[in-house]
Amino acid sequence: MSQISRPDRAEAAPRAGAALWLSTTGHVVLVLLPLAMWLANRSAPLMLGVAAAAFVIAAAMTPRAGDMPARLRGLLGTPLGLSLTAFLVWALVSILWSHDRIASLKMWGELVLPAGLALAIAASGRFGPRPVWLRALALAIILACVLSIVELASGLSQRAALGIGKMASFVFNRPAITALVLAVPVVHGLWGLPEARRSDRLLAVVLAFAVAALALKSESASARLGVAVCVICWLLAACLPRLTMAAVAAAFVVTMAMAPMLGIAATNWLPSQILNRFAVMTGQARIDIWVSFGELVRASPLFGAGFGTSATMQLHPLAKLVAPEHRQLLAVGHPHDMPLQAWAETGVTGAGLLTLAGLLLLLRLRRLPTSEMAPRLSLFAAAFAISVVGHGAWQGWWIAALGAAILWFGPSDPRGLRKA
Repeated sequence: MSQISRPDRAEAAPRAGAALWLSTTGHVVLVLLPLAMWLANRSAPLMLGVAAAAFVIAAAMTPRAGDMPARLRGLLGTPLGLSLTAFLVWALVSILWSHDRIASLKMWGELVLPAGLALAIAASGRFGPRPVWLRALALAIILACVLSIVELASGLSQRAALGIGKMASFVFNRPAITALVLAVPVVHGLWGLPEARRSDRLLAVVLAFAVAALALKSESASARLGVAVCVICWLLAACLPRLTMAAVAAAFVVTMAMAPMLGIAATNWLPSQILNRFAVMTGQARIDIWVSFGELVRASPLFGAGFGTSATMQLHPLAKLVAPEHRQLLAVGHPHDMPLQAWAETGVTGAGLLTLAGLLLLLRLRRLPTSEMAPRLSLFAAAFAISVVGHGAWQGWWIAALGAAILWFGPSDPRGLRKA
């Protein structure tokens, strides 16, 4: 038997070495994601895809390759996984009544692809946020923040010198938001390492200040809101975990439920003293957009206009039911509010499924120890706050950034970092 097994061991050694090399490559690619977003602000899905390919191939080269389907079923078979899958299926069905089914299908793919890539990395069992990788990611985020701040301070002169077409400073909004969502698990991981060194905690502090500095320097009011919500929620959750969890859950449900009336509520209740402090696009214009899309939701509250229709909503037949003075703003590309976009495109069914998924996620977080729950809850609150006032709901870079952030949290037990 030993003579027969020797060739197998000789063949297994190179495969194990190749699998280790591929896993290392996957980790390096994920570490470089914030720098890639600084360089090309929609590149997160590409980086996630390269990393996923490396991890999945590495897992396939190991003797336990057959465990991947079981891990995937374990991830998708939970109530949270089933509710998210149900939303994706409903979104796909809703494309049947879209006015541009090809464009809607492309948008559905932009949502599903990065989500699937993050699932593939998790199911591979090859990714682990070890201390060395957490430190490397912290340095990468800090460098991405510094480079972005330098470019913003110089008026993007570096890119102009390289002949990179017409650039506007708002292109750094996505890197700023990406840096924020990735920094949350890294700060938590470095601060809570089983044998945390003083340098690790110093690095976590520098990382937090770098992310905050970029948010303040960038044009992204969403990033600044996200930083504020993240810090406040984290501190409150650490001191009053049950009360903070209840408050976040209530705010989440109320925001999702009242999304179709958001524009009217902001018009009637938001004081002009506060409104005037915002730039035009983040102030009255955004409220007017919410009013327009809210009218469209009320025209078809059950089914919506079809997934992915916001990009050209002004061309949808439902647009004729919106008041003429509000119809023009349906052409802005998206309503700058994720709950409202979910309502407008997928109706009460889609919005309800997303609300259910969010509550199931909060229920899972509630079962964690406070030290593990607080940073995860702060990321949930910050990400939701950003999505309520920011970009399009299904953009691939955003889904990829969130997927990567969730992966970097790793196991809820800090001792699991040793095994990762």
